[in-house]
Amino acid sequence: MKRTPLLTLTASTLLALTLLAGCNDTPAPAPEAPAPILQGKQLRFAPGHPQLALLGLVSAAPGKAIVVELPARLVWNEERTQRIYPAFAGRVMAIKADVGQAVKTGAVLAQLASPDFGGAQADTAKAQADVRLTQKSLQRQRELFEAGIVARKDLEQTEADAARSQAESQRAEARTRLYGGGSGNVNQQLALLAGINGTVVERNLNPGQEVRPDQSGPGVPALFVVTDPTSLWVQIDARESEIGTLKPGTAFELIIPTLPGQKFEGRVTAAADFIDPSTRTIKVRGVIANPDRTLKAEMLATARIERILGPGVVIPSQAVSLLGAKHTVLVQVQPGVFESREVTLSYQGPRETVVSGGLEAGEQVVSDNMLLLARAFRNAQEEALPVGISDRKVPAPGTDQAQAATKTVATPATAAAAPASSAQAKP
Repeated sequence: MKRTPLLTLTASTLLALTLLAGCNDTPAPAPEAPAPILQGKQLRFAPGHPQLALLGLVSAAPGKAIVVELPARLVWNEERTQRIYPAFAGRVMAIKADVGQAVKTGAVLAQLASPDFGGAQADTAKAQADVRLTQKSLQRQRELFEAGIVARKDLEQTEADAARSQAESQRAEARTRLYGGGSGNVNQQLALLAGINGTVVERNLNPGQEVRPDQSGPGVPALFVVTDPTSLWVQIDARESEIGTLKPGTAFELIIPTLPGQKFEGRVTAAADFIDPSTRTIKVRGVIANPDRTLKAEMLATARIERILGPGVVIPSQAVSLLGAKHTVLVQVQPGVFESREVTLSYQGPRETVVSGGLEAGEQVVSDNMLLLARAFRNAQEEALPVGISDRKVPAPGTDQAQAATKTVATPATAAAAPASSAQAKP
């Protein structure tokens, strides 16, 4: 009678333990992918290795014209631009033009009260008075000479005086007329005039402001800037390697980041004969039409120019790595088999690079996740070293030292044992 409850309790306990054990069952872990094997200069991955899906491959294309992108900036066309500075000191009395206003040649932009200009007007009036006086004196001398009263030398002296006064009068008149002053009128009113047809794009003066002629030159803003905005200059910063490409007359395409989807055509007009020592670039100037005035001065842009290169193959620039002074690429020689190869470059741009030696057209190079494959190369080299020196610095893939360090895994038998030995070598 006393054993039955014990047997019942024991059976219940066994049933509970069985159910608990069934709930804790977990699926077996998936087998890890085998590590890639290094044989000589080649790194071999097992078929279907998950890392292969992460590597982007690009075929080396035969040499062709590539697109070179260079930074550029839009500025006013200085051949159609006038910057107006005061010729005399004075005070601004009236402003006749403002930004955005179209003006014609000779239009008054501002009126200044200038005592200095008044002095120039007075000089003109004096010169004109001297001309009238010398002309009358010359007339009298001629009459006296004809009457035999004066000698010829006196007549010639009077004629010279009249000629000098006439020249001085013409000089003074031309000076005042250049700055908008009337002939013989002393009013001290200095007019700032537009010398070209265009649009006022900049104004840097206010009513009552005092201006002086010494407030001019580089670094000092002009009182007025008049230009023709339908034509703009393009300042291009070119690399030294583009000297032979950007010649006068070369066409280029201008891309404006703030105007997506729009392209503008321009041409090179001049290039500097020196290299900027701070940026190591050459200043190239181009001109671009702007009939609808969509483009604005000081816009940042990108100039695209087609460059014809010599023999070689074209690959993405991100596929090239620099090891010391050598350029290398990672090439897939067979599916899942890669090797590091030294190449010679004839041109390297931000997007495309031209390889002149070490790579043939049609060969596949790693462009995406190249650093991941380079790390796999390094890990395989470390695992191939004997225990005790694996923590030393391993040469980069493709060097002579790396090739010597990997001779121990050159046979298939050694390669098959590589995963196990590497697991033992790791701390």
